[in-house]
Order: sequence, then structure tokens, then C-alpha cells
Amino acid sequence: MEIQETGLKGCVIIKPKVIEDSRGYFFEGFNSASFERLTGMSGDFVQDNQSFSSFGVIRGLHAQDGDYAQAKLVRVLQGEVLDVAVDARPDSDTYGQHFAVRLSAKNKLQLYVPRGFLHGFAVLSDTAEFFYKCDNFYNKESERGIHFGCPELNIDWLIEEDKRIIADKDLSLPFFSKRFI
Repeated sequence: MEIQETGLKGCVIIKPKVIEDSRGYFFEGFNSASFERLTGMSGDFVQDNQSFSSFGVIRGLHAQDGDYAQAKLVRVLQGEVLDVAVDARPDSDTYGQHFAVRLSAKNKLQLYVPRGFLHGFAVLSDTAEFFYKCDNFYNKESERGIHFGCPELNIDWLIEEDKRIIADKDLSLPFFSKRFI
């Protein structure tokens, strides 16, 4: 496992060591001891989630607040997505900044998104299966979010506007400055 910094403190890309041969490939998707040794962060995950989406779907930007805040370790099992993390920690030097990376079944990269970050992704392939581990349980009352198209964040989702598929609940989310002032 190799760790690559993103420029947002605590948010890192994880590149697994992939062993390939004539039969296919093998890699260790997660090892808490290696993760903690390389990042200095805990890898105590309690919930796994998986979604399937079609091209143009944008999910996000989501987070949970308070006692139910979650760190996530995300990856793509099939297809390709643009994965986005936004630092929403008010005391952070990178507050309001975002990082985007292409995650795919082919590159096998993972992104660790710390607590206090907003998270979302856009499906760039025909379909995508998205998988993530959470270090805290889901709690509907703690759900928070920011509009994916917030002009302050200026995120290029790599999907043409007329091809975007977005849930009504995500379209009604506030902009960053309205939510975090």
C-alpha cells in the first residue's frame, strides 16, 4: 500500500500493491495496521455501503455532523467516477477547498475522506459500482449537504450539464456559504 497526499490535511489517496499474473490479479483492499502505520490515523470502520449508478449521476455533496460524523474509505468496484472531497472543517487551513480524483476499477485507487469533509462523486463510465467503508454508523438526522454546483467551490464534475442526473434532495441543498456561516 502506498499513500499519496492530496493537499487537504488527512485526505489521502491509497494505492494498493496489485499482484497480477495469468489468472488475473490480487490486492489487499484494506489493512488497518498498514493504514495506521502509513497515515497515523485510525482505520476502525463499522459499516460498508455500496451503490450502483449510471453515466451522468452526481451524488453529493454529503456529510454527517456531530456525534455521527463519518470518515470514509471509498473505491470503485466497476466503472469510473470522479470522486470529490471538500474540506468543511472551519478550523482547517484548507477550509472550503476541494480535491478531485478519478477512481476506477482499472486504477484500483481509494480515497480516504476524513470526518468533517463533504463527499460526492460523478459517474464517468456507462455504469459504476461504488463501495465505501465508514467509521461511524449512518444517522438520518445528522445528514448534511451542500449543492454540487455551488459556485464558491467551482467543482468541474466532468459531466455536461444536460447529461447530469441528480436527485431532487441534492438539487435542494444550500450553497457552501449559506450552510457554513
